[in-house]
Amino acid sequence: MDNFVVSALKYRPDNFDNVVGQKSITKTLENAISQNQLPQALLFCGPRGVGKTTCARILAKKINTENNSDDFSYNIFELDAASNNGVDDIRNLIDQVRIPPQTGKYKVYIIDEVHMLSGQAFNAFLKTLEEPPSYAIFILATTEKHKVIPTILSRCQIYDFKKINTDDIKKYLELIAEKEEVKYEDEALYLIAKKSDGALRDALSIFDRLVNYTEGNITKTLAYKNLNVLDYDVYFSAFDFIIKNDITNILLLFNNVLEKGFNGQHFIDGFCSHFRDLLVSKNSKSHILIEQNDSIKEKYLKQSKIKEIDFILKAIEIAEDCSYRYKNSKNERLLVEICLMKLCSISTIELKKKITILSNQDIPKPGNSISSKKQLKKEKTKEVLSKEKVNNLKEKNIIKNTSVSGLSLSSLKVKKDIETIINKQKSLINNSEDLTNDFTDNELIISWKKFYTELINKGRKNLASILLIDSPKIINKNEVHFTLTNNINKIELEKIENKLINFLKTDLKNNRIQLIINVDKINEKTKLYTPSEKYKKLKSINPSIEKMRKDFKLNL
Repeated sequence: MDNFVVSALKYRPDNFDNVVGQKSITKTLENAISQNQLPQALLFCGPRGVGKTTCARILAKKINTENNSDDFSYNIFELDAASNNGVDDIRNLIDQVRIPPQTGKYKVYIIDEVHMLSGQAFNAFLKTLEEPPSYAIFILATTEKHKVIPTILSRCQIYDFKKINTDDIKKYLELIAEKEEVKYEDEALYLIAKKSDGALRDALSIFDRLVNYTEGNITKTLAYKNLNVLDYDVYFSAFDFIIKNDITNILLLFNNVLEKGFNGQHFIDGFCSHFRDLLVSKNSKSHILIEQNDSIKEKYLKQSKIKEIDFILKAIEIAEDCSYRYKNSKNERLLVEICLMKLCSISTIELKKKITILSNQDIPKPGNSISSKKQLKKEKTKEVLSKEKVNNLKEKNIIKNTSVSGLSLSSLKVKKDIETIINKQKSLINNSEDLTNDFTDNELIISWKKFYTELINKGRKNLASILLIDSPKIINKNEVHFTLTNNINKIELEKIENKLINFLKTDLKNNRIQLIINVDKINEKTKLYTPSEKYKKLKSINPSIEKMRKDFKLNL
């Protein structure tokens, strides 16, 4: 039986052209060699499995072959600092450096995992690294640059290797699969690439494992099963249940996930990623950020159109909160189940909020911004009665999941009332979208006084008096500026700011109006509170008061 060679070794690049995902670094090194500007100390740093040691070996080989040295292997020395990290090991290396090469021009020393060297070993290496012999080149490699002492870093030319792109890894796996005559599904290779987290060596190890498991036919189903990863279809189905407010089926789906051996943290973190991908899919420009094959991208694009951005953001907030609290929870399963129930109830909560806002909102009639007291009271009474009917029917389980049952005439009446309120608001919003009429300062002041009169009629005289402190002014076309003399008045006015803006928008028929409330700091009156402050004020007015205090020994 022939000895098996793992793909990570069998397909290890032997030249810079074959290195995957590090084009900028390989091009820099090639130019440095061709222009004879290669530094004598280099530091390769970055995540595992991205080509640091491979590039070091290619560079060492290329340096000597460029100088017509056939026996280049005699001039390359490798030291694993993880197992040879003492000061004696470095001293032996320094002794070797003193001996010039017997063949070729350069001796190359590759020190892998250099951050594992002890403090004494680093110090012993400093002088040699700073002033090496002309024939010596040091290539240091590490996954943890922050553990290398600054004095070493300052003596090296640093190359930061990056994680390899998912698409690049997937393309490389396709090449190897074709060479090895391995059948595969496109989604399975994408799954391997994502599972490797940017490390090509890890991707090749996973590829070898799946080739053995699937007997040379890597399918999507077998890949998900072997790699202990949840299928994307699970999250697509879960989101469909959320849209339908189907709590029962989403809990059954979660139970099925647990029975397969996955924990709740794995499931909820994957769901957060799913929501993120849906949010990204909302925009055609950001859609490319989804690292998946075209069929899954199409699924995300289709599902993202079902709900608005606000809905998805709320879902992310709920799922992220569950993920954060998971580790400290005493009942982890219950925590995730409550999270799923909340996700299924987002639509219900949103509808309740809309009904509450509509029932509490004074909707001015077009052309008549100030409704009569009787009309307002009548509308309020109707809205309260509608709300009471809804609440009574909910208690009797007639209304469930925000849908009103058709079992009774009263339930149909409530359903009709709710639809009327919502349609009324939608109509108002649609009609207000085109309100962009220009208005003059005089028209603004007239509208402002109308709102003042309305406050007076409601008995809110203190708030109404604030509106008379200054006259509103139009600045930048749709900006209404109003200046007050102190922050206390500003805080009081901000309590009714939204109602005032909505009133002006409706009355002036311009929904782009913005209200800017300013405070005139120069003219702001300072109130005196303490006796000390009062005395200082009196003294500033009449300085002789201080002389009188001293003469009569007054305790002011």
